[in-house]
Amino acid sequence: MAVDLDDVDRRIIELLRADGRMSIRAVAERAHVSRANAYARLDRLRSQGVIRGFTAVIDPEKFGTGLAAYVSVRILQHSWERFRDHLRDIPEIDHAALVSGDVDLLLLVRVADAADLRTFVLERLQRIPEVRSTQTMFILDEPRLGRGD
Repeated sequence: MAVDLDDVDRRIIELLRADGRMSIRAVAERAHVSRANAYARLDRLRSQGVIRGFTAVIDPEKFGTGLAAYVSVRILQHSWERFRDHLRDIPEIDHAALVSGDVDLLLLVRVADAADLRTFVLERLQRIPEVRSTQTMFILDEPRLGRGD
């Protein structure tokens, strides 16, 4: 269920998406509210689950996972829960989404190089019993859009 947010709440969220380490003082100044108001709003946004946490955004190239690909996966009917349990143990998967259309899942995978991607797809992913087929699409560029992603 959506939470009722005003323009100040949305501005605070935008600021923290751009820099999750921004001090509350800086957030308050840029959102044009008092520090006490910024604290109260941040606490409310966290308690309501709008802000679920803070995380480090890494540079994949510098981290050693410079090759990224989307892997579409078709799984056996009625096997989503079992397959999802496998995904939790695979560190190469940066994001997973159950989708509609011709495929069942779309995985964002990050690895060091093409050999690692080959190993991931052929020796790890395709050996999961629920997997019917996969298709891999290399990501050629990932422009930053200024949203903290």
